[in-house]
Amino acid sequence: MIREDMILEVKNICKSFHQPRSGTLAVLNRVSFHLGAGETTAVVGQSGSGKTTLLSLIAGLDNPDSGQVILAGQDLCVMKESQLARYRALKIGIIFQQFYLMPHLSARENISLPLEILKQEKIQQRTHAMLEKVGLGDRQHHLPGQLSGGECQRVAIARALIIKPALLLADEPTGNLDIETGEKVSKLLFDLVAGENKTLILVTHNLDLARQCHKIRTLDRGRLV
Repeated sequence: MIREDMILEVKNICKSFHQPRSGTLAVLNRVSFHLGAGETTAVVGQSGSGKTTLLSLIAGLDNPDSGQVILAGQDLCVMKESQLARYRALKIGIIFQQFYLMPHLSARENISLPLEILKQEKIQQRTHAMLEKVGLGDRQHHLPGQLSGGECQRVAIARALIIKPALLLADEPTGNLDIETGEKVSKLLFDLVAGENKTLILVTHNLDLARQCHKIRTLDRGRLV
């Protein structure tokens, strides 16, 4: 029986990559879990355990060899690319370690960009509100090159949340920050996630950060243990 508040179901996904010299490398082996609305989970594991691959499959950036990724009732694995791109833009917010901001756009413009692409309404009002939430109202016209690392990640968090996604994915969101800045950014992230009842998957090597999630899942040689 499927819970009504189910946001994400990952069902028995497998993923392998072909390597010219060593043959087929199995990265994920029958991985399954689910998340309800407002649940947060951390995925931890050694380098090469499949964490980034898992996040890519959940984000719809790649397809599994077998299995299903069902987000808000829709199976991403059977969608056509154009349909998937639109659905991903509407339903998934992603925060990267490297920020990936547009260098020629201001903080405000980076945050509003997803709304512009999706032709949403009330773009200025929503962008202003999000700038205030992440504490960048006085830095909104600065380019990424004029912002600190912590400020850049605040912009990236705001950009991911501005679309009000069903699922938020964060890949080592404090990995490029010093300890003090990382703690401030992680507190902001979890405050916003709790305040907006967002469902979060966090990939991290930082166990202190992982412990702030409701659950911790460990990937070991392609399996959740």
